Amino acid sequence: MKNWYDNVFQFIKGKDSMLELLTLFYIVYLLIKLYAAFMEIGFVTNARSFKAIILSPANYAKAAAYKIASQKFSIVSTLFDFILFFGWITFGLSTLDATLIMGNEALRSVLLVMSFIAINYALSFPFDLYQTFGLDKKFGFSTIDVKTFILDQIKAALMFVILGGAFFWAMSAIIMAYDYWWFYGFLFAFVVILFINMIYPIVIVPLFNKLTPLEDKNLKSSIEALLQKAGLKSSGVFSLDASKRDNRLNAYFGGLGRSKRVVLFDTLIAKLEKHELLAVLGHELGHFKHNDILKNIASSALMLLLMFALFGNLPEELFDALHVNKSAGSVMILFLMFSPLLSFVLMPLFGLVSRYNEYKADEYGSECESQEALASALVKLADENKSFPLSHPLTIALYFTHPPLTERLKKLGMHFDEGAALAH
Repeated sequence: MKNWYDNVFQFIKGKDSMLELLTLFYIVYLLIKLYAAFMEIGFVTNARSFKAIILSPANYAKAAAYKIASQKFSIVSTLFDFILFFGWITFGLSTLDATLIMGNEALRSVLLVMSFIAINYALSFPFDLYQTFGLDKKFGFSTIDVKTFILDQIKAALMFVILGGAFFWAMSAIIMAYDYWWFYGFLFAFVVILFINMIYPIVIVPLFNKLTPLEDKNLKSSIEALLQKAGLKSSGVFSLDASKRDNRLNAYFGGLGRSKRVVLFDTLIAKLEKHELLAVLGHELGHFKHNDILKNIASSALMLLLMFALFGNLPEELFDALHVNKSAGSVMILFLMFSPLLSFVLMPLFGLVSRYNEYKADEYGSECESQEALASALVKLADENKSFPLSHPLTIALYFTHPPLTERLKKLGMHFDEGAALAH
């Protein structure tokens, strides 16, 4: 095995075309993310000097400050991710690959992938700490204590070792057994994703949060009537003790098939009036009525198939350039390293479709209650979650799965003084 500095030197000399191409794509991806972040910072910095819209003046200023701080944090973490990426492709992967030597190829592949993930996690852990106990604490979002945080990490690590180990073992067996493993691997991964979505609200969520049947009988009855009207069968309506970790408001329909259940954050129940909450749930039911959930599953499956097809046909040249053996483990690692590039490329298209679906879901939510109720709920959600109502067009195009709040409220018939901020 060459010394790591020899690998770095060879990479810089640029003899490995496939690796050069992927690295170029990664650099373009990095530059676009950084450019978008800087543009967003400039846009929000300018917009916060104008008259507050939608949010209260205090929360408008606080939301702007949080958005700017989050974007600055994103810039630092993005640069760190690139340093990590560069370290892996120049010497990290070859060193890890040479270190793990054993006769059982499936076991070796599992340990290779899990070691790669564990090292990334350990090196990125300070960023997670700052996000939770620094940034989010400073702006009044995070309520988690150290004990709960540590317990969460332990539970997540155990789940990763048990479930992740089983998944990577099965995927390794598929890669080693079939010439067209990428197709069978896609089918297996997709089934696992569906299974996890099915058991998530009944098995995984209770490991971290307490779910209790909704105590408000009146509200529960109204929600059940809403579900019946939409034709959605649910296994129950539950309250989740989200406030022990975070003050943000949220609700979701979790599970698939018979495991479907309505989950309301206790923070949401505490802050929204009944008609507002029903309007929010009506919006979510709009996705069900319009088959958006099935469409999202289908589009996700298509993107996953595309990823498997690409990474299932990587040339030997790439593995030679990285100084690693082409094995089930190294293939899975490259999938984990480079799949975010494809996701980033496809995200604007999926975002465009998603934003259209959100408008249609808003229409259904309005029909369930009223435009006023949904508009009022959206304003409260933004105010409580300190969501800055304005964003740079590039940020919207690249990342937004929901339309800007100002556009949604205008569609709902709400009038407000957009002022110079929106004219900007």
